[in-house]
Amino acid sequence: MAGASNVRADDTRLSRADRALHRLEAALALIAGLLILSLMGLAVVSVGGRNFLGAPLPGYVDWIEAIMPAIALLGVAYTMRLGGHIRMDLVVGQFRGRGLWAVEWITTFVVLLVVLALIWGSWSHFGRSFDLSQPLWSRDSSIDIGLPIWPAKLVVPVALAVLAIRLVIQLVGYGRGFRTGETPPAVPLMETAEEQAAAEAAVLAGREDAR
Repeated sequence: MAGASNVRADDTRLSRADRALHRLEAALALIAGLLILSLMGLAVVSVGGRNFLGAPLPGYVDWIEAIMPAIALLGVAYTMRLGGHIRMDLVVGQFRGRGLWAVEWITTFVVLLVVLALIWGSWSHFGRSFDLSQPLWSRDSSIDIGLPIWPAKLVVPVALAVLAIRLVIQLVGYGRGFRTGETPPAVPLMETAEEQAAAEAAVLAGREDAR
């Protein structure tokens, strides 16, 4: 998708909730991007230390393992809002009107059930690692430098909880579309190749104008 322009906005409470959550999603995606940048910095330090000092960065693999869940999951709700995940557009694209909103509602509901199950399992996994009575509040730690593992495990249910809220908002939107037969707010709208190209051209034109 070229951007958020494929999500209709209006003055309804649903649309306001969508925009408020999107600000949180954008902040989490920014954090994920900064973590990717930090991981690149760690790689430079580790390789530089190996080449020039004869010793890599201690615990480099431990830091990668700790950061990876955040990189993988903090942007998942942001991508869901824009409809950027893998979709069966060849199938869904055959539907129009209420049929389209019904199919979108059903598939989104199934995804929500899966996400809720993952939240339950990942929270239990975090609970087995977190203990206030232990040093650094952790029952387990990384092998090399002993990083506590519970922060990385906590990222998973938190990111999935934001995704679950996004899915609930989209369910309400698709339900409204099915009820009224009109294009609802707060849901990603499928774009044709021509519409995507036009949106990308508009974004590039805006950047050129800003210069």
